[in-house]
Amino acid sequence: MDEQPPVNSQEHNPPESSDESRRIWVSSDIATPLYGLFTLGVLYTLYVAHEIVLPIILAVLTSLLLSPLVKKAYRHWRIPRMVTALVLILVLVAGMAGLGWAVAQPALEWAERAPEGISRLLVGGREIKDKISKVQRSASEVEKSMEALADEGASVENNTVVLKTDSWRSKLATKTQNGLAGLALALALTYFLLVSGDRLIQNLVRQMPRGERRAMLHIVRDSQQEIARYLAVIGISNSLVGIATGVLAWAIGLPSPVVWGLLAGLTRFVPYLGVIVTIVLLAVVSATSLDVVWKMAVAPLGYLALTSLVGFFIEPHIHGFRMAINPVVIFISIFFWGWLWGPVGVLLAVPLMTVIQVVLKQIPRLRPVYKVIAR
Repeated sequence: MDEQPPVNSQEHNPPESSDESRRIWVSSDIATPLYGLFTLGVLYTLYVAHEIVLPIILAVLTSLLLSPLVKKAYRHWRIPRMVTALVLILVLVAGMAGLGWAVAQPALEWAERAPEGISRLLVGGREIKDKISKVQRSASEVEKSMEALADEGASVENNTVVLKTDSWRSKLATKTQNGLAGLALALALTYFLLVSGDRLIQNLVRQMPRGERRAMLHIVRDSQQEIARYLAVIGISNSLVGIATGVLAWAIGLPSPVVWGLLAGLTRFVPYLGVIVTIVLLAVVSATSLDVVWKMAVAPLGYLALTSLVGFFIEPHIHGFRMAINPVVIFISIFFWGWLWGPVGVLLAVPLMTVIQVVLKQIPRLRPVYKVIAR
């Protein structure tokens, strides 16, 4: 009889490595949609809970900026953290209140004169006055007809006309109230982070594996340095641009030059979009307020020259390119955070991207993403 060839056991029992590779492939195939769902869940939470998330993010960024000052005051002069933090918060509140007081009154005065100037620029003053009077007469006739309808409905037992309006003033008051409440919460949380934030970070680091502790400390330290450096450099350069623009507006006779100087400095905190908005506003106010053509072009072109000089030559030399972000990423982040959180998100776009870039740089698995978005 012919001998049967020995049966290879591996043909009937595949090696365990193939099962493991199959499990790894299945798990990776499932992980991709799970990561996508997790990302969508995080974005939805950030959008819905913005009234809570925004004050927390503002407080964290502000504490990252002011924490080195608190540490320095304690190390060199033994000033308690509570005292230094309280003084810094009071200075911050006083600065915001003074800025609002300096801008509010001139801005309201110019806003009252703006419609007349814009109408004179577009179609002439007399024609626009006739149109406004026609609109007012139509509005009064509509109001009289609604009053008559309400009186007629009141005489009928089951016919009632209810007029309910929500004016822009009430909406503005609600928005202002919510904004002030969020700002107060952010300032209070900033104070506690300045006083006890380091202890919280130390307790968090102690609970992490030893291999990850150093990376966490590097993230916190680099975030503080980069945020402080970015805000210091951009604050000084924006102040210089604002002062120069205010002097230029005063020299050519624009109304409320202080307002335009402050606006020119503050809008530069929003890269690209802030500069474009300021140039458009300066062009409009110059065209509506001045009569000489060359004077109309001085303010917008002068601001464009100033911001270009600072943006292309001075800021890169001081700020450096070590943590610079690709302009495409900055532009996309401005639209993204603005869509998510509105004007506050636009202001926080670059500081948030700076912190995100620090985190990406310190985590080895995410370092390729850091190399993609870097300049």
